Amino acid sequence: MEPRLQRRVQRYGWDLAASDYEALWQAQLAPAQAGLLALAALKPGDKVLDVACGTGLVSLQAARDVGPQGRVVGVDLSGQMVEAATRRATGCGLANVDFARMDGEALAMPDEGFDAALCALGLMYMPEPAQALREMRRALRPGGRMAVAVWGERARCGWSAVFPIVDAEVASEVCPLFFSLGQEGVLAGLCEQAGFRAVTPHRMQATLAYADAGQACDAAFVGGPVALAWARFGPEVRERVRARYLDAIAPWRDGRTYRVPAEFVLVSALR
Repeated sequence: MEPRLQRRVQRYGWDLAASDYEALWQAQLAPAQAGLLALAALKPGDKVLDVACGTGLVSLQAARDVGPQGRVVGVDLSGQMVEAATRRATGCGLANVDFARMDGEALAMPDEGFDAALCALGLMYMPEPAQALREMRRALRPGGRMAVAVWGERARCGWSAVFPIVDAEVASEVCPLFFSLGQEGVLAGLCEQAGFRAVTPHRMQATLAYADAGQACDAAFVGGPVALAWARFGPEVRERVRARYLDAIAPWRDGRTYRVPAEFVLVSALR
């Protein structure tokens, strides 16, 4: 997919997914996000950049970690995600965090302006993740800390069937590079090529728990990376796609519930 088109697909897809994202994914992603923040080792007074911040789940915790003397800036390609994050910050009474709609591959940020840079499960959606890593490094002060997380190996993510199932109904791949960064050594290698040092990868196993088939399908189609394609499907296609997906995750069904295996790859590094 041509990069400009891929960015447009991601922007409008996540705009559609924004209202349902937290309800469907907050609990599922919490272990990876907590691991990311632990690797970042934020300190009171730090200035932090959160790239692909979504609805601010990582940004808001980072704002608490750095305290009132610190500052967090969250950026995301989706305007709806940014608006949701801003509402959450206001509701939480956090005055040390700001959000802006921005492409992570072209950060409108000064050089060496941040003590730490984070990206929780956002690089997989970018046409040029190596460029995003270079931009994060540019924005870090010398010695600054970087922590990123992506989904792991396709074979270790039981929900991964969603992509070929949806791709069979559309003209092109929805997320052509999605699992490539989770392959052994790939993300760490990109970080090293971007100029980071002390690059340290970590793998984390997890389980995505869903109360029933409806919740499992909503997470996959309504509040996730294929939301734009799903929004354009008619009733017949939706029924077919849901049935195929439920067949794919059937091995992890337990009565009404589903416990789907997943894997994350986290990398910490220094500028």
